[in-house]
Amino acid sequence: MRIGLAYLKGSVPAFEDFGNLPTDIVKENGLVKGEPAHKVIDGLIIPGGSIIESGSINSDFVREVKKISEDGFIIGICSGFQVLGEETNIGRRSPHPIKREGLGLLNVSFEPMINNDRVEASVVGESFMTRGLIGTTIRGFHCHTYGAIKGDAKPIFYSKIKRSDYRDNPQEILSGVCNDEGNIVGTLIHGCLDHNPRLVENILQFLDADEMDREMILERNGQLVKKIKSELGIDTNIKIPKAGGRFNYPLMIMIASTGSGSGKTFITTGLAGALCRRGFKVGVLKVGPDVRDIVPALYLIKEKMEEYSSIRIADLGWMSLEDVLRRLRDSAYDIIIVEGVMSSVTGLLNEKTPYSSAEIAFAADIPIILVSNCSKGGIESAALDIVAHGKLMKKLGIKVGGVILNRVYDDKIFVKAADFIKHSLGCDFIYKLPKADISERGGTPEIEIRLEEFCLTALKTIEENINISEICSVARKPSFRGYIPIKVLEGKFKHGL
Repeated sequence: MRIGLAYLKGSVPAFEDFGNLPTDIVKENGLVKGEPAHKVIDGLIIPGGSIIESGSINSDFVREVKKISEDGFIIGICSGFQVLGEETNIGRRSPHPIKREGLGLLNVSFEPMINNDRVEASVVGESFMTRGLIGTTIRGFHCHTYGAIKGDAKPIFYSKIKRSDYRDNPQEILSGVCNDEGNIVGTLIHGCLDHNPRLVENILQFLDADEMDREMILERNGQLVKKIKSELGIDTNIKIPKAGGRFNYPLMIMIASTGSGSGKTFITTGLAGALCRRGFKVGVLKVGPDVRDIVPALYLIKEKMEEYSSIRIADLGWMSLEDVLRRLRDSAYDIIIVEGVMSSVTGLLNEKTPYSSAEIAFAADIPIILVSNCSKGGIESAALDIVAHGKLMKKLGIKVGGVILNRVYDDKIFVKAADFIKHSLGCDFIYKLPKADISERGGTPEIEIRLEEFCLTALKTIEENINISEICSVARKPSFRGYIPIKVLEGKFKHGL
């Protein structure tokens, strides 16, 4: 008894455990160890990611999926759901729709709608996976850009969400459907198989799995996970060495910036991959709710999206900083990279505490690496922004461990700017990154992203331009020391100006 997991460029096969069900990898050619997938496996799970945007679906894979659907089961999660649908409009910031076709196994289409909530969902329809569960609730999380579902497929899940498209907008949204026969399911809910054992039990009963079958599935799943986690990305042949156990508690560092669009996600992804490649077990967290930003890093290093992956600021995000730090005590990570939100000072004067990357960095005593983008206002403006932010960080008691000027276009100007920054801040290092060759569309989670291209470009850029040992030397063990009162923040902010 064998269950396939689609292993496609742009998919995130280690993003969740999928109920510890998958036993075999199904690649883009539709084969499982050289044999057609439909002859080998009893069902298929297609994970999330950016499969539609990455263009990973070819005729061989389509043929096998359709044959599996005749007698077995198929579960598509998030992007995998889009694969099973009719079409997805990925033109979030385009004046005209940009449609990508799916397989048409589920009568739905997708339009842009961002949501990153941890959710509870009502079970409203019968399928092979939800048999006997109508009227109950399941839990998991959303992490999508294209979450508005239209069509007449049979509903099975409705999720309660708090926000959509960056606005408070409590509502129930359709988050799962099935075909008329009930053996093909699509859902937006990540982690639904990990957090809801009754769904997994229904799948095993659908397969008539006895005790021996269950033991064999679990054993094969362990082997599968080891294989998946042995390489960076998908089919890159870049091996990940055995890692973990270097420190009693993971060291932490934050990638903060002078504003949105600075390249925090790109740098976080490249650093995570470079550290992983050197034998570190790397964790990646996000300040605030938009966990889409850390998907590329998790895709590259094959780590899960955890309940503590989003550090809450005010009422935005998943878990409080104190609880995050407690959970990390039991983790096996060597080093944690925290990606900040917007500018490091955005939200600093909000009455709600904490509401900024700076407050999180201070409260946990996390050193920061300040990043600024040179392509908008030039290298000179980027340097001034860095110095202004850096001086304020120091006044707040936050260590500025280093600086990265991103998209540098002139080496001579950079040398002068770096000298100015060094004398102004006295930070440990100042690096420059060239403009990366990534197409405008497909280069950011905000619009669409081709994960393989983005991640490998980030890895190459970081490894060619940054000394990873220096990054490690800046990271240190966090220690919760409380939040700065708003009156003190206001005083330090004004004094900094």
